[in-house]
Amino acid sequence: MDYLTLVTGNKIPVIGSGTNTFGKENRDYNGNINGDTTELEWAIENGYRHFDTAISYRNESVVGKAIAQSGIPRKEFFITSKIPGSEPYNSNEEEVKKAVNDSLEALQTDYIDLYLIHHPWGDLDGMVAVWKTLEKFVDEKTLKAIGVSNFKTKELDYLIEHATIKPAVNQVESHPGHWNDEAIQYALIHNIVPEAWGPLTRVSDEAKKVLTEIGEPYHKTWAQVILRYQIERNVVVIPKSHSRVRQAQNLDIFDFELNPEDRLKIAEL
Repeated sequence: MDYLTLVTGNKIPVIGSGTNTFGKENRDYNGNINGDTTELEWAIENGYRHFDTAISYRNESVVGKAIAQSGIPRKEFFITSKIPGSEPYNSNEEEVKKAVNDSLEALQTDYIDLYLIHHPWGDLDGMVAVWKTLEKFVDEKTLKAIGVSNFKTKELDYLIEHATIKPAVNQVESHPGHWNDEAIQYALIHNIVPEAWGPLTRVSDEAKKVLTEIGEPYHKTWAQVILRYQIERNVVVIPKSHSRVRQAQNLDIFDFELNPEDRLKIAEL
């Protein structure tokens, strides 16, 4: 596994597992929580130690259960969760504190490696207020790092200007249908780690054909080529799969490097 260094000095694995449909009936995002840890157990067996969840996914407790039952020390894992940018979570300091403490309890841990504001809303000062409360948890070492998700340049500029602790991560949509280069370049310039959600989604048949051809000399799949491209440009990726085999394939990207010509073809998809 490769790692990137956050502004806090902590290291984040460049690949994690998304979890937003894990532990739910019919593997449906809106499905009832059934507590099934099967896919999480497979991921841990395959070597994943970075897991991304959120309050809005409703399954922090499932992620916490799988990690606790693995028998692997907590310190070996990197856990990300997120506070919604909506009522009641963003209404006042007490609600923010309650959200963090509820996340800690659900995840069965006394600290969280990375805690994000899940999405912005139309109140820049309100976002700063939530951020200031999260900073207190960093000072207490309950949250090792804090960051944001889906923030645009204007929102990040305002937050950085008013923050004491700089955002460590901006998690954004990034895949062949929308590489989101502007957001990623902004993050890199400001020493914020960019993280791609949905990295293997919305890939057209035409793009899959190009990516498959690129992967053939490396003996890699189109999905592995996408993930390799992202990490080579210092983007953390959090693919999600309900297949034990594909989970393993998504991790198997550290034994090759894309040549400049291939990177250019991928960038132009």
